[in-house]
Amino acid sequence: MSEALMDTAYKIELNHTNQDSIFSKNLIEKAKHVLETTDFPTSRTEAWKYTRVAKIKNSQFKTLDLGQNKKNLDLSKYLIGGLEGSVLVFVNGFFAKEISKIEQEEGLEISPISERTKFSDTFLGNLVPLENEIFSAINTIYATDGVCVRIKEKTILKQSIQVIYLSTGENTFSGIRNIISCENFASAHISMNYVSLDAKTCFTSAISEVHLGTNANLTIDKIQNEDASNFNIISEFVNQGKDSTFTINTITLDGGLVRNNLTIEVNGQNCETNLSGAYILKGKQHVDNHTIVDHKVAHCQSNELYKGVIDDNATAVFNGKVFVRKDAQKINAFQSNGNVLLSDNATINSKPELEIYADDVKCSHGSTTGQLDEEAVFYLRARGISEKSARALMVSAFIGDVIEKIENEAVKDYIFEKIQEKFGWEK
Repeated sequence: MSEALMDTAYKIELNHTNQDSIFSKNLIEKAKHVLETTDFPTSRTEAWKYTRVAKIKNSQFKTLDLGQNKKNLDLSKYLIGGLEGSVLVFVNGFFAKEISKIEQEEGLEISPISERTKFSDTFLGNLVPLENEIFSAINTIYATDGVCVRIKEKTILKQSIQVIYLSTGENTFSGIRNIISCENFASAHISMNYVSLDAKTCFTSAISEVHLGTNANLTIDKIQNEDASNFNIISEFVNQGKDSTFTINTITLDGGLVRNNLTIEVNGQNCETNLSGAYILKGKQHVDNHTIVDHKVAHCQSNELYKGVIDDNATAVFNGKVFVRKDAQKINAFQSNGNVLLSDNATINSKPELEIYADDVKCSHGSTTGQLDEEAVFYLRARGISEKSARALMVSAFIGDVIEKIENEAVKDYIFEKIQEKFGWEK
């Protein structure tokens, strides 16, 4: 089957045989209407001011299901050693049952979205706005699969859930939609690893819809390590119930153009929201982190820390926005973005924002950008450390503040291992 939407400047060719969308016909029609009536983002679009996506617009992508060949893929370097529990693998957006492993645990329901359970149909699309959101529309039309996780009430998962999204081929499109529900008094840890194997100019579009019930506790560790020619637009939409704790750690190690959209609606009192991110860029990489934390009720706390190391001609963008609504008194909200530029051509566009309509709050935000302290480098060299090692040590310590926030030791070790492989930095 081959299909392309009319009046769009790019095409996504569907060459798989499964014509059943994971979405309802009504939602598909709404998404098509958005594509037909919404201009593609440009530098004049405020939310995309510093991130140009013309290359996506002007490219042609195709879906590619490897079928039975998925079982021949070697995943050893993408698996997080020491992380016990289920492992779900999606190759180019298609579930790879042959190399996945679902561990049975009481209180846990886990399956690919394509199995279309009553639970997934109930939640699918509830948190994702479509109007004027062209990339949400693209995902809604073209997503082929994703993971559906339900942690039932009062379930404390003993094991982690590991999800690997693998891109392969050339000009391949991966459409992923996830649903995660952590019900009342439940607790879980999920790792999401976006990687590539022999992939060139591929486009990954992923959206996760996350629901937290009363007193739920959910941690997501997201690792991005795709090819430097690939495009990644990845969004999380989170709904927090009262007394819940949501933590997400985003570590970006590679990728040509990476955009992370994180929108958290804090709808219950006494919630805690923790966001941290690290991005380590070189070459001509471009990484854009856009976050929104919307405090709608009183007595909540949010903590946000993003740090970046930018080298060569790479560019980073950070736009973090915290809303404190009129009735959201007694809010503590802290936001910080720090960056180190390692070359004269490296660029950072940083814009932390607070929009406060309540008067009894403690909120702060800040952004710092600089270079390595040459006196500190000299101090280390005076003690027998080479200049290269001294600079690597300082950069590693700077970015380590974020990585140390990751509580799962297996995930933390995996990230440090990949950093050492890529940059030669020691833990």
